[in-house]
Amino acid sequence: MEESEILAAWKTLVGDFIAAHSCPICLREGILYVHVLQPALHYELERVNKPEILRKLKQRFGARAIRDLRFRLG
Repeated sequence: MEESEILAAWKTLVGDFIAAHSCPICLREGILYVHVLQPALHYELERVNKPEILRKLKQRFGARAIRDLRFRLG
């Protein structure tokens, strides 16, 4: 799986608002690391949206390519 494919699909999968305030930075060992710009959005992504985003990623790229999401403030 091309890391660039996954990173490029971010906006399509999460929508314009989330994509404007976050940026996937890398994929390591099946974990997609995403920088989030605002603490409130970080909380919402981690606690509310993570299962849905992860489901969409797995559906599109397969469970082997994406095992987890890690959101980092920064």
